Amino acid sequence: MFDVGFSELMVIAVVALIVIGPERLPRVARTMGHLFGRLQRYVNDVKADINREIELEELRKFKTTFEDAARGIETGVSTTVNSVQSEVTKTESELNTLAQGAEVPASSPELDPAFGATANAAQASQPEAATDPKGDAASRSEKTAA
Repeated sequence: MFDVGFSELMVIAVVALIVIGPERLPRVARTMGHLFGRLQRYVNDVKADINREIELEELRKFKTTFEDAARGIETGVSTTVNSVQSEVTKTESELNTLAQGAEVPASSPELDPAFGATANAAQASQPEAATDPKGDAASRSEKTAA
């Protein structure tokens, strides 16, 4: 606070001794010490308050930055979810349209994927007994005997 050297301090002490006198000098020095201590505590309290305010301001800035980043992430996630939702809805409507337009005829035989493509093709090319007017068991045995 004050930049006082030893020689300046000695000059101040001699002047104080002459002005105040030797009887009152110890009491005045004690009072000055108490006042100087209070001044130092006050200055330290002010410094601490200023440091706290600076830290609070930094925390407020950090909080604002963090909240902005969180809002940005939330917006990005929301946009992505909406995009995926619209794609799912679009795909679902396309599948529903295809399902309504491509109805499977009831008379076509069902093909079993376990038999493979060639067996299914052979099965599909054979006429069924149910569609043959002479499809009863007796007429089939006559065909095999002939």
